[in-house]
Amino acid sequence: MKKNFKFFVLVLALAIFVSSFSFLSETSYAESKNAKKAKYVFLFIGDGMGAAQVNAAQIYAGDKKKVEIKPLEFYKFPTVGLVNTEDSTSFCPDSASTATAISSGTKTHSGVIGKTSDLQKNVTTVAEKMKEQGKKIGIISTVTLNHATPAAFYANVTSRKQYYEIGKQMAASGFDYFAGGSLEHRTGDDKNKKEKDLYDILRANGYTVTETKKDFEKINKNTGKVFAVTERIQDSGSMPYTLDQKKGDMTLRDTVRKAIEVLDNEKGFFIMAEAGKVDWACHANDAFSSIHEVLALDDAVQEAIEFYKKHPDETLILVTADHETGGLSLGYQGTGYDTHFEIFDKQKLSYVEFDKKFEELKKNNKNLKFEDALKLVKESFGLIVKDKNTKKEDELFVLNDYELGKLKAAFAESMKEKDKRTKSIETNLLYGGYDPFSATLTHIIDNKAGIGWSTFAHTAVPVPIYALGATAELYEGTYHDSEIYSKLMESLGAK
Repeated sequence: MKKNFKFFVLVLALAIFVSSFSFLSETSYAESKNAKKAKYVFLFIGDGMGAAQVNAAQIYAGDKKKVEIKPLEFYKFPTVGLVNTEDSTSFCPDSASTATAISSGTKTHSGVIGKTSDLQKNVTTVAEKMKEQGKKIGIISTVTLNHATPAAFYANVTSRKQYYEIGKQMAASGFDYFAGGSLEHRTGDDKNKKEKDLYDILRANGYTVTETKKDFEKINKNTGKVFAVTERIQDSGSMPYTLDQKKGDMTLRDTVRKAIEVLDNEKGFFIMAEAGKVDWACHANDAFSSIHEVLALDDAVQEAIEFYKKHPDETLILVTADHETGGLSLGYQGTGYDTHFEIFDKQKLSYVEFDKKFEELKKNNKNLKFEDALKLVKESFGLIVKDKNTKKEDELFVLNDYELGKLKAAFAESMKEKDKRTKSIETNLLYGGYDPFSATLTHIIDNKAGIGWSTFAHTAVPVPIYALGATAELYEGTYHDSEIYSKLMESLGAK
C-alpha cells in the first residue's frame, strides 16, 4: 500500500513538473544563459506603441466572452522594462529626437535627427559603430525609409523634414539592407524638386533597388547592398496598412525574414525594424488599424524568435517604442466598466482607404446627402441607423442620437472645400486636421468598443521594452530611452 502511495505521489509530482514545463513553453520564454555579449541583435520599434496599444491587440486577439487576452509573443519575453521618453525640449517628444536617443544615447530637440542638443555636433549611432566592427546592418520600416525613426540610425540633420538630404545620407551609409516603404521627396525637397532621383543615387552607391515582390523574393546573400521597396504604395509612400493589405503584398514579417537571409554571417548583424504605422493610425485615432499594426509587428518578431531558437546564446531581441501616440485609453465613460471589441469585426478598412472611398463618392455626387453617405458607413464600419428591421444582435452597431448628431455635423464640414472648412479650437479638438467625417467615425466605433483618445499627437506616457536572449537582463527596470543605447553597446561588447 505504501509502495503504491509513493508511486502515486512520484507520478503526480512528475505530471505537475511536466505540465509546468509545458505551460512555461507555451506562455513565456526561459532566460538565456549568462552570455557576455550578443552577436545578433534585433531591435523592433513599434512607433507610438504604448502599453495600451499592446493590450488592445491582446484583447482583440483574445477570447472576449471569457475575458481572456491572447498574449503577444513579445509580451511573453522574460525581461520587461519601462522607458521614459522625454527629449531636451518636451515631455511629449517626437520620433526624430526619441529615435536619436535610442540609436545614439543623445537627448536632443524634437524634430532633430542625429545631432547633439546644441545642434553643433553629429552623433554616431549603434548601427554605424557595428558596421565599423564588421557586422552587417539592416534598417526596415513600414513607412518611408527617410522618415524620422529609420533615419535616426544613419543620418545627421537639423530637421527631420530634410527628406532629400536624409535620402542622400542613406545612400552614403553603406548599410547592407534597407526594406519597407519608399522614399519621400525623391527628387528634392519642396523648394527644389528637380534634383537627381534618390533611387538613382542609391544605385550609383552600389545598391540594388527592387520595386516588385517578384524581385524582392530574388534577393539573396550574393545580391550585395539592397533597398527593397514595397510593390504597392499607400499614403505618403508607406507600405499599406495591414488592415488594407491584399494577397501577395509585402509584409513586415517578409522584410525581417529576408533580412535574416541576407545579413546572416559569422560576424553577426544588427537589425532595426520599425512598425511605423502604429503611430500613423494612432495619430488618426483609428484604433482597429493600430491593433492590426501591432499584431503585424508581433508576427514579424516571430521570425526573430525562430532565429533565436537556433542561436539562443548569441541572439538578443528587443521590442519597444519611441513614444506613445494618441493617449489611447482602454476604458470609456460611455461604456463604463464594459468593453465591446467585437464591434471591430465589421470595420473593413483603415481611415485612409475610407477617405479614398468617401472622396470618390463625393466626386461622383456633388449633392451627396447624409443618408446616402450612411450606406458607405455601414459597408465600411458596420454602423447603422435603427429601424423596424434592426435585430437585437445588431443593437451594438446602432448610432444613437448623440452619435448621429456628431456625424451629421462632421459630414457637413467634410462636404466643404478643404480651404473653406471651419478653423476653430473646437474643430481642431474634434478632428485634429483629419477628414471630419472619417475622424468622427473612428471615434464613434472606438468609443463603442470602450476605447478613448486624449490627443491626435504624442504623449509623455512611458513605454514598455521587452527583451529576450543574450544579455536580456540588462533591460530590466525603469530608465531613459537614451540608456537603451548604452545597454545595446554593453550587449554587443562594444565601447
